[in-house]
Amino acid sequence: MLRMIPAKLDLTGLKCPLPALMTAKALKKLAPGQLLEVHCTDPLSVIDIPSLVHKTGGQVEITERTEQRIIFVIEKANGSIEEANAAADDNA
Repeated sequence: MLRMIPAKLDLTGLKCPLPALMTAKALKKLAPGQLLEVHCTDPLSVIDIPSLVHKTGGQVEITERTEQRIIFVIEKANGSIEEANAAADDNA
């Protein structure tokens, strides 16, 4: 089976909350199952981006983490961020 080539998002130099916000915007444009590769330099992105992805049921992996950059590969789930937030509100 061929591995899908991910869409790429370069967020180098951006600070919190922009990496998470721009990742969410990019994920909205993808179909379920599509991959997104995100390049960041903000150390807080290792908390913010996985949290965002897990809210939708997606998968995220940090494929590189150095002092200079962090690279995530994200697989979009079937749900949307809005659906995840609505479900959380219903359960509250």
